[in-house]
Amino acid sequence: MEKIRAALSSKTNEVDVEEKKVSDYESGDQNLDIVVSKSQEFDPITSHLIQDVIDDDYAAITVEDDSPYPEVRAAVPSTDDPTLFQSTIRSWVLGLILTTIGCGMNLLFSFHAPSFSITTYVTSIIAWPLGRAWAAVVPDWKIFGVSLNPGPFNIKEHTLITIMANVSFGGGAAYATDILLAQNKFYNSDFGWGFDLCAIWSTQCIGFALGGIARRVVVFPAGAIWPSNLVTATFLTNMHINENHPANGWKISRLAFFLTIFTCSFVWYWFPGYIFQALSYFSWITWIKPNNVIINQLFGSNTGLGLFPNNIALDWNQIAGYIGSPLIPPAGTIATIFLSIIVIFWIIVPAIAYSNVWYAQYLPISSSDSYDRFGAQYNVSKIIDPVTLTFNEAAYKEYSPLFLSSTFAISYGLSFASILATIMHTILFHGRDIITQIRMKEKPDVHMRLMKSYKEVPDWWYFIVFLIFFGLSIVTIRVWNTEMPIWALVIALLIAIVFLLPVAIIYSLTNIAVGLNVVTEFIIGYMLPGKPIAMMFFKTFGYITNNQAVTFAQDMKLGHYMKIAPRNVFWAQLIATIWGSLVQIAVLRWGYGSISDLCSSDQKDGYTCPNGRVFFNASIIWGVIGPQRQYSAGQTYNGLLYFFIVGALTPVFNYLVLLKWPNSPIRYLNWPVFFSGTGYIPPATAYNYSSYCAVGLFFGWYVKRKWFHWWTKYNYSLSAGMDIGLAWSSLIIFLALYLTNTAAPSWWGNNVILGTMDMQATAIRVVLPAGEPFGPTSW
Repeated sequence: MEKIRAALSSKTNEVDVEEKKVSDYESGDQNLDIVVSKSQEFDPITSHLIQDVIDDDYAAITVEDDSPYPEVRAAVPSTDDPTLFQSTIRSWVLGLILTTIGCGMNLLFSFHAPSFSITTYVTSIIAWPLGRAWAAVVPDWKIFGVSLNPGPFNIKEHTLITIMANVSFGGGAAYATDILLAQNKFYNSDFGWGFDLCAIWSTQCIGFALGGIARRVVVFPAGAIWPSNLVTATFLTNMHINENHPANGWKISRLAFFLTIFTCSFVWYWFPGYIFQALSYFSWITWIKPNNVIINQLFGSNTGLGLFPNNIALDWNQIAGYIGSPLIPPAGTIATIFLSIIVIFWIIVPAIAYSNVWYAQYLPISSSDSYDRFGAQYNVSKIIDPVTLTFNEAAYKEYSPLFLSSTFAISYGLSFASILATIMHTILFHGRDIITQIRMKEKPDVHMRLMKSYKEVPDWWYFIVFLIFFGLSIVTIRVWNTEMPIWALVIALLIAIVFLLPVAIIYSLTNIAVGLNVVTEFIIGYMLPGKPIAMMFFKTFGYITNNQAVTFAQDMKLGHYMKIAPRNVFWAQLIATIWGSLVQIAVLRWGYGSISDLCSSDQKDGYTCPNGRVFFNASIIWGVIGPQRQYSAGQTYNGLLYFFIVGALTPVFNYLVLLKWPNSPIRYLNWPVFFSGTGYIPPATAYNYSSYCAVGLFFGWYVKRKWFHWWTKYNYSLSAGMDIGLAWSSLIIFLALYLTNTAAPSWWGNNVILGTMDMQATAIRVVLPAGEPFGPTSW
């Protein structure tokens, strides 16, 4: 409190500060707040103390009895009952059973096209009735002195199960399985069970260790919000606590509201997902002109740019399927993404495409495919030796260089920019906070104070895990012939470690992930050209290790919010990861022997391994052709390297402007989010993102300012209900219809979208006669 008073008192000319009791706050607590007129502005140093807008008149920070962040106050209880059981036989049995089912099904589903993954929400909602049934039916026997049924199924047990599910299969099948599929089925190289287990365990568990080591900076601070955890926390408290207070005239409880939204979302998705698919790709302008190239390029929702006024998504899967729920990130983050859509994809990309930069007129304007000089999909088999699986330069020179759509090429440039922007932004705007937190000088918030009731995990536990699985990673790459030297492994892990805090901090504040996939491919392509297996492992140890660390840290924060003992979280995460990885390898090996023609492009049941195929193509593009043939001087996409400079300079520009004019609107512009927030384009399009931004700004800015108490009570319940309803509806449609090859109803509502050039990916300005090339004459 004293620190905040001091910071504000130095700015009495700018800030009208008033202390008072906020007795009508939604939580019902009588907290001493600092209330600041919303019309006042702050510099970057002070702004982290004054968080968000409570209503039209005030912005409040509760510093003693609750979190200083209204988002956290809206979702996370500020009290704890340390008598509740946590690590029980019930939580472990249910957690491991659901981990087994989820890991197995997600791995199996990853073989299929279209692919699908079970989210943590699916298993978390299953755990609730199972836990209650256990409490009602199972006798209270003792096993080695431990109660089999200690009492009612509680929120902490439920949280622990959710954490186990999330770290084991929350992101779908383990990334390492894509390596193994590409190696085993496309390169016809199989090192066996031992290699598979070493590969998946080392790549998964090193991330766990790094996440634990970084927890003092990305878990403990109050400012590390981790927005997606707020939805999970809201769902869990809805199930177990469900306190009800009127909010802007609404008296329905959060649980009843959640169940209503869940039911509506579940029922509604059957229309855009199966019965009336035009609602999903609601590009009505292209229906009027299905064969007009320009109309389909500009307004298309599948391979177009989704320009206004055509970007109306009536399908939550289109809105949230790529990026996540728009109800989670702060409004400033969503506004930054929307600015990126306007500047990059509605101004720069059309300028590039219609100026024929990178031979864009011969290609779709937005596509995630790679093309040859004849306009066909790039055939990587023509440039590799069929026996040695190495690059054939003569065949490459005879065949074709590789070409990308305008949005795909720009996406690589944005990836380059996001890397250095993330580093510079973190140093300039969060460097002081990081040092403070490492020194443990920051005053703890209520959640950190409550967590002091539980024994912390010693840092050396995480260091031991790191050393064990680092050793296993050396075994993985050297005992078997992966062509990856140990020094390359060390560099990959150093990349993951260097970017861990910047990536985690950005994600914890914005819910936007900065991926290292492109930069790791770029680096290894130059370091070890012509070695695709080494390229795949370098990418995994550099990118996925970092991504896993962020995921583990996020779940540590969920445990922190829900007051789970850190040592229980440690063992739940580690054991669920090891067991889930074993299950996935078992299903992988079962699939090899039980599914005929697995990964074949014409497999009769659709088990074509789309993820493994993409990984294989990427390994050829980056590991065989190499970035030197794409980005070096004189090559087609050489100009994209300037994005590195742009990414490094833009945060510096913000910082200098804010030093001079601390109240400038530019303080809302987050450059790492600007460059990486649209990272799913392609295959996503601006249609998805603009719909995402419209929903996010409506609830995160308009509703939050106008009906703050409603937003506080219902926003995250709305998000959870929409997400879980979609997940369950998608799962049933996938299992009952797609896996059985049941066709969707044939009528106008499904057929109208099929005849557009946008859906057929044929909206190309110049279509050459068969066999006629475009592009350079030599390469």
